Amino acid sequence: MSTPVEFTGALNESRHRPLTSSDYKTLGLSALGGTLEFYDFVIYVFFAAVVGKLFFPADMPEWLRMLQTFGIFAAGYLARPVGGIIIAHYGDVIGRKRMFTLSIFLMAVPTLVIGLLPTYASIGVAAPIMLLLMRALQGAAIGGEMPGAWVFVAEHVPANRYAFGVGALTAGITGGILLGSLMGIFINSVFEPGEVTDFAWRIPFILGGVFGLVSVYLRRYLEETPVFKELAVRRAQSREMPLKTVLREHRAACLLTAGMTWCLSGAIVVVILMTPAYLQTVHRLPPKLVMQANCAGTLTLTIGCLLVGWLCDRIGTLPTMLIGWGGLALSTVWFYGQLPGTPESLVWGYALVGLFVGSIALTPIVSTRAFPPAVRFSGLSFAYNMAYAVFGGLTPILISLWIKQDPQGPAHYVLALSILGLVLALVPMSSKGYKANKA
Repeated sequence: MSTPVEFTGALNESRHRPLTSSDYKTLGLSALGGTLEFYDFVIYVFFAAVVGKLFFPADMPEWLRMLQTFGIFAAGYLARPVGGIIIAHYGDVIGRKRMFTLSIFLMAVPTLVIGLLPTYASIGVAAPIMLLLMRALQGAAIGGEMPGAWVFVAEHVPANRYAFGVGALTAGITGGILLGSLMGIFINSVFEPGEVTDFAWRIPFILGGVFGLVSVYLRRYLEETPVFKELAVRRAQSREMPLKTVLREHRAACLLTAGMTWCLSGAIVVVILMTPAYLQTVHRLPPKLVMQANCAGTLTLTIGCLLVGWLCDRIGTLPTMLIGWGGLALSTVWFYGQLPGTPESLVWGYALVGLFVGSIALTPIVSTRAFPPAVRFSGLSFAYNMAYAVFGGLTPILISLWIKQDPQGPAHYVLALSILGLVLALVPMSSKGYKANKA
């Protein structure tokens, strides 16, 4: 049984000061690593159509091929809890920095391997099996990376800039999606479709693996968080597994985090990751135009994460949630309702809905402080990754089947999750997260 410990200094998170050069260094290196790691995780989806043709039988029906292709993509989400729980456990026991660095290494290697894998034509059914295994390893790595990154930054920055720090890191992580979108535009612009299928699809994966290994090296310049240092000095960690403490004492925080994660996963998976394929298959829009629109939406997503963090520090978390999730609901209904529209309306509409998808930064802003420092990494990682495994993993399959019955399925799904975000802003359980953010 763990005993309560009275924390002071860094642990009570009451520090109020400007951001220093050391804070900016931590934010910069953390965000850069997050960008490269999330790029490695999502680049698969930007080349899903090509991967589906190369790693499954040529005579397979198109809808089944896409379903299996996105099923392998979803496998990365299903593997997240395993990696997240293990990495988070040791992050709470031996330090945030070591696990923060390990996670990106575990992402870089499978990404590099995917870029070198033989296809179905060469080795048959072994090709999709090996692809599935690499995606599972990627999922395990990202399961430790994102909660670890949020905890690492949250415990470094001063309390009065907490939301901005977490929002800036989230913007960096979503920058990985932007980088993937830009890579998709580049590959489809420079190479002919036949060349993309022959060899060019491998380039983004190989580059991602190499850059990921570079990021591993850069993270050696980060310092351990002051919160963990004080925990270590006071020997505040319980001898029991941090996860056991979480499940016994912090179930409400887990539920809050799970609900917020459902909103985050739906917005990212549907609007940013699946909509490019949706626009090409349902509305028959050209890949180059779709990539340009997606790039605009992902750019405004990154800006939106920064804006959400800034607003939380200025006006509070509750008003920001009402503005963010309400704006996402309205912009989603409008954007999908006016498709296919004109090229101009597609780009500007995607940019608008992307800006409100930036509300996903609210998930780590609220959830990170829902757990006390001694079990923060484990609590956040467990609740976030379990929820993402269920909701993020099933969403691509659900939407793929839903579209066959209702072309507006993506819009209706995101609208429902936006309403859930508004509910979470108002229910009493959420007030704990808001008060923590005011600490």
